[in-house]
Amino acid sequence: MQICRALLKHGSSNFSLTILEYCEPEKCLEREKYYIDLGSEYNTVKNPTLPPMSGRKHSDASKIIMSDAKKGITGENHHMFGRTHSEKSKTIMSDAKKGEKNPMFSKPRAEGAGSPSQSIEVLDIKNNTTTNYDSMSEAARALNCDESSIRNYFTRNQNKPYKGQYTLTKL
Repeated sequence: MQICRALLKHGSSNFSLTILEYCEPEKCLEREKYYIDLGSEYNTVKNPTLPPMSGRKHSDASKIIMSDAKKGITGENHHMFGRTHSEKSKTIMSDAKKGEKNPMFSKPRAEGAGSPSQSIEVLDIKNNTTTNYDSMSEAARALNCDESSIRNYFTRNQNKPYKGQYTLTKL
């Protein structure tokens, strides 16, 4: 930004670009350091051979800005805050991901991921009731857990009841 501000302030006609030296790519950083050491008011990096943040720390204000940026737009600032998609919108979004339109269409699934839709039988041993679900995600919603929890139950060949109450079986 320093060079940009200088260009805006003094005008591009007051600057020139000159190739000082040709060198092998693996020597570029070493040669850049040599020329920086000769004196340059526009290079903010004093030693280009070091990692970018070497010897420096982000300020607390910068850390907050980066943290907020990683969180994305959430809460009251999100355009969908307090709203839900209409049934028509949900159908459109669902249809847009079906069959050949799905980005994973004809791509191999990760090892151990199972078939695209794996039916699951859930036996509630406390109430002695059995419920069948068409997919792991449907079973996960019913059990109030993540689909990965169900997948891990099978991957780890669990014998003990899930959540101490449910026996899960692939159909």
